[in-house]
Amino acid sequence: MPYEGAHGHGPDESDLTDDGGPEEFERVLLGRPASMGRRQVSRGAGVSVRSARKFWHAMGFPIVQEGDDMFTEADLEALARVARLVREGEFPEEFALSMTRALARTMDRLAAWQAQLVLEEVSRQRHGDEEPTEEEAIGDSEVAAAWLSGLADDLEPLLLYVWRRQLTATIQRLLSVEEEAGRMSVIGFADLVNFTSVVRRLTERDLARLVQRFEDLCTDIVTAHGGRVVKTVGDEVLFQTFEVAPAAAIALDLVEAMTEDDLLPEARIGMAHGPVVRRLGDVFGTTVNRASRLTSVAPPGGVYVDDALTRLLEPLSGFAAVPTRRRSLRGIGEVVPSRLVRVRGARRTTDVTAHV
Repeated sequence: MPYEGAHGHGPDESDLTDDGGPEEFERVLLGRPASMGRRQVSRGAGVSVRSARKFWHAMGFPIVQEGDDMFTEADLEALARVARLVREGEFPEEFALSMTRALARTMDRLAAWQAQLVLEEVSRQRHGDEEPTEEEAIGDSEVAAAWLSGLADDLEPLLLYVWRRQLTATIQRLLSVEEEAGRMSVIGFADLVNFTSVVRRLTERDLARLVQRFEDLCTDIVTAHGGRVVKTVGDEVLFQTFEVAPAAAIALDLVEAMTEDDLLPEARIGMAHGPVVRRLGDVFGTTVNRASRLTSVAPPGGVYVDDALTRLLEPLSGFAAVPTRRRSLRGIGEVVPSRLVRVRGARRTTDVTAHV
């Protein structure tokens, strides 16, 4: 579809102000341009320069030199709010810094993700399937910046709503038996087969489409079964469940959906059952390592599971675990993985037609 500008299809160059530079977007998003140095903002918030610098770094920003006007009224207000919580005894300083880092890392990824989505949509609308020239790409970035800054007021309440929804779900898990210390997890890795060779044949735009399709498909299937996508890293997705049957359904649905998808290469999956260490939304430990190593030896379109998961699958209907030959896994040792298969007559349990 050709690019048609702001009337229902996003902004065009006319939506930019006369300069359309970083200062203008800073004014639109933060209220006022940067006009304060580090001493001025720390004095206004009632904290030391050292404390102000620690919180600025926790947000993910570099060192500010004396005399640089890097801070806005919004920065002052945020720092003053955190400082008040620390002074009133609500937060110890280190706890406040950790919470700030968690917000900063999450928001950094969110902002980058949203900017990339908007830029890709602008490019698609303006150029269709053609690769933009260098000059056109610069113009695309300017239009994307204007569109994204214009969306901020509409996205902000949605962001708050989604955060509260996710926080509610997290608290419910925290209060349930599933999150008790020592609760066992099923950890799975889904990996695209021959991804390196696939990358060589694709343009950057086609590669972006492939990775987006992979992540969307994995997220839809994992969440449909009540699982959690822990993280995605290019050609690999790490997911977690607390129950065996949903994990088995996720793994088999994933490999089947990708085998049927014309855009994606086949996937292979490794899964393991056991304790994990949870930290800052991620998972660590031997169970995670074992699932990763099983993925590396699984065949295209196949799912390998460890001994612990094999035993738990035995009484379940709809699935079977077939032993394979002995293998040596780096850092793990000798194992005999089993291949997970559906029992004849069992059907896929998620609807992925939107991706096919």
